[in-house]
Amino acid sequence: RKPKLLLDNQGTQCHLDPAFSLPLVYIDDVAACLMAVLQGRETGAQGPDGLRYFEVKPVHTTTLGALAQTIEGFPESRKNLQVPNQADPLTRKLYSTYLSYLEPEQGFKYPLCAHRDDRGSFTEFLRSPERGQVSINVSRPGIVKGNHWHHSKNEKFLVVSGRARIRFRRVGEERIYDYLVDGGTPEVVDIPTGYTHSIVNLGDTDMVTLMWCNECFNPGRPDTIYEAVE
Repeated sequence: RKPKLLLDNQGTQCHLDPAFSLPLVYIDDVAACLMAVLQGRETGAQGPDGLRYFEVKPVHTTTLGALAQTIEGFPESRKNLQVPNQADPLTRKLYSTYLSYLEPEQGFKYPLCAHRDDRGSFTEFLRSPERGQVSINVSRPGIVKGNHWHHSKNEKFLVVSGRARIRFRRVGEERIYDYLVDGGTPEVVDIPTGYTHSIVNLGDTDMVTLMWCNECFNPGRPDTIYEAVE
């Protein structure tokens, strides 16, 4: 069955019907089903003609318009840093297929926007509406960053290179909590809400910290209140 061609008011051929429904199967699923038949793990079903039939599973049903929209969004994800929805099996398989068709000479690499100043740099890496965002923070020796707290935003810090002291103080209280971390012994530090916090580079070289936040940064609602830990 082929998708219908939609016509404009003058009867001129316009475009394929985006509502056209089509079933799709992933090549790895086809191969897995073939192997199951060859190895005798699938017996299939006998048809009225006496032949034995085997069904490839799973079958993903979508529309032509949704398929086009999904595929067209893949290159855009390099600009907005949004990870394609990996919870959806069809989108996950389409994305793997899309990447396999990139030209190695120019298709594998893309730039990120690094925000730099005399303290170091901050670079957003990945964004996901369901899983927040991942960023890379570089701090020069002796530099302190942070000294702020959040109402509902929470984070995880992982120093992957260098040594750091991460300090906390619950807003409205005086007690300060210290955590020493080292990239040689990876440890994750949770940044809870309601605690003003800071991170200082204790080493002689640049310190690199992998940061995860449960919310993608929204300049209209930054949820970042500046208050010194000390």
